[in-house]
Amino acid sequence: MGLTALVPIVLLAATVCSPPAPRTDLVAMTFNVHAGIGSDGVFDLPRVADAIREQRPDVVGLQEVDVRWSERSGFVDEAAELGRSLGMEVFFAPIYDLPGEPRRQFGVAVLSRYPILRARNHSITRLSTQDPAAVPALAPGFAEAVVDAPGGPVDVFVTHLDFRPDPAVRATQVREMLAIMRGHRQVLLGDFNAEPGAPELAPLWERLVDAGGTATFPAEAPAQRLDYVAADCRLRVVDVRVPATGASDHLPVVARVAARS
Repeated sequence: MGLTALVPIVLLAATVCSPPAPRTDLVAMTFNVHAGIGSDGVFDLPRVADAIREQRPDVVGLQEVDVRWSERSGFVDEAAELGRSLGMEVFFAPIYDLPGEPRRQFGVAVLSRYPILRARNHSITRLSTQDPAAVPALAPGFAEAVVDAPGGPVDVFVTHLDFRPDPAVRATQVREMLAIMRGHRQVLLGDFNAEPGAPELAPLWERLVDAGGTATFPAEAPAQRLDYVAADCRLRVVDVRVPATGASDHLPVVARVAARS
């Protein structure tokens, strides 16, 4: 009887796959949507939603948002409609809130892919566009939303600063915003209505990092950089882009920020 051949047995060590590293970055976008009216003068809110969707942001700061404001936007609740279309949570912070039927509101908003843990509409000094005899006074419209983001909550602020050539109101607004922004892991999104080197913005850059980008206004031939993503020193800017779109008279700014290691 012959000998049975011995076949060597090779034991393969089980491959242990490490779980993927937890995500710690956040894609933040700011967009002055001009009440949904594009650079062609046509109201088209789905076009605004498409422009946002293409960038796949985690949080969005919107300015010039109509909520049943007027015929120009069909008395649509733009904040709610964009939230529904994009599947994002919404916090709307009116600057103007006029009684009547319908209740007419205009302001800024936060959209978030992550849960909004809490939110607040802060007041800063404004010079009303609704009263020709207005003087600078405290008014709402500085939005704060704490977002349950990867790596821990992020405090997202959205602003729309005064547009007038005289920088006095903007300078006051900057001081007041900084007095409010006292937390950790903060992102400021907005239309600042001033170039980065404007003296009234200088206090911002002592506390925050400008993500950068190119000119954002007017959308069809950008010549001024008025729109910003800024982050505090606990976050670092990974990249930034200014995508072309005709959905508004401004271009959006999209930046990816991450926790510092």
